[in-house]
Amino acid sequence: MRTRSHEIFTRAKQLMPGGVNSPARAFGGVGGEPIVFERGDGAYLFDVDGNRYIDYIGSWGPMILGHAHPKVTEAIHAAVDRGTSFGAPTEAENELAELLVDAVPSVEKVRLVSSGTEATMSAVRLARGYTGRDVIVKFAGNYHGHVDSLLVAAGSSAATLGVPNSPGVTAGTTKDTLVLAYNDVAELDAAFNEHGSRIAGVILEPIVGNMGCVPPDADFLAALRKQTADHGALLIIDEVMTGFRVAYGGAQSIYGIDPDITTLGKIVGGGMPIGAYCGKAEIMDKVLPAGEVFQAGTLSGNPLATACGIATLQILRDENPYPCLEALSAQMAAGLDEAATAADIPHTLGRVGSMMTLFFNPAPVHNWDGASKCDTDRFAKYFWGLIERGVYMPCSQYEALFVSAAHTEEDIQQTIEAAKASLAELSG
Repeated sequence: MRTRSHEIFTRAKQLMPGGVNSPARAFGGVGGEPIVFERGDGAYLFDVDGNRYIDYIGSWGPMILGHAHPKVTEAIHAAVDRGTSFGAPTEAENELAELLVDAVPSVEKVRLVSSGTEATMSAVRLARGYTGRDVIVKFAGNYHGHVDSLLVAAGSSAATLGVPNSPGVTAGTTKDTLVLAYNDVAELDAAFNEHGSRIAGVILEPIVGNMGCVPPDADFLAALRKQTADHGALLIIDEVMTGFRVAYGGAQSIYGIDPDITTLGKIVGGGMPIGAYCGKAEIMDKVLPAGEVFQAGTLSGNPLATACGIATLQILRDENPYPCLEALSAQMAAGLDEAATAADIPHTLGRVGSMMTLFFNPAPVHNWDGASKCDTDRFAKYFWGLIERGVYMPCSQYEALFVSAAHTEEDIQQTIEAAKASLAELSG
């Protein structure tokens, strides 16, 4: 029973639009009401009615070490005692920036901000300011925060300019956004052939997590780097989700990508609000006050967020949980695949490291066209079947789930058994 959760959400709807502070929490893709939580501990979340769930959302990615890791909470407590915000430089900003520079080979200089959205917005402005051009290329199904110029619908050809898909986003703010199909080399080549001299940069998720977990094709990444370099455009890799998630050096370290600008968030703050855009020194030095591209933020480099981020990255660096994460994630992926097969559910599974998606679609998913063909009604029933068995998965077919270093083999096996039972109910 979730009586208390229902009461709190009913009140929330009178106070906040839709009762939530982010639509991702609203359960719009699965129906019903969102669960209200009161605490997290390791791999588990506890709701206000006393129910425990094995958590595979991890605050949508940041909690790679699990909830309330003792070394992280200790660092936060120490930072609180020193003050919560100064609006002035701190040594901790240097320390976090040094960790990022050391971890990600393409990064030479860093600007800290307060969210992933702010990081991508600033990266796009920097690309335009650095190149003196206007057009930004993005890919359908890739999410880069709620930046006006990036909230655009997919185009059907290489030359299709984006149109707004949110009220309040004007045609003027998106007229210089070009939307292409992910993993489509021919469409990318055609776009650069037609618009190359106008393109300031290309932004993409190196592993998509916002249409489900969709990895890139090697030839697609090679074409991206070649086309941007040949035409004087910047390559922006959005690692807000994948940074420190799939590897300590991010997805770019796995695939050998050398971007001009990288955006980071989520794990970089260890659960605190933070983001960063970073890259080649020559490019970053165009940002004010070193250069003329404006960007500022009262809470940028906040001491609580930097303390949390430093502690998290140090643990990841020193304890290297990635081999364990890979083993647990492989175990879970195999179990989910076997469970869906046994239930005769048409499906495919996308995974890179500790992020994955069980797609209710028998065909491999390479882009938004494939993802959009998933059976979302069946996914919703699967989701609620897992909830009733104490497993908390993303409330959308189009979101990746995350395994954390706090999960155990027992947690994974319990999850697989819950999936078997839930999927068996959908058989036929």
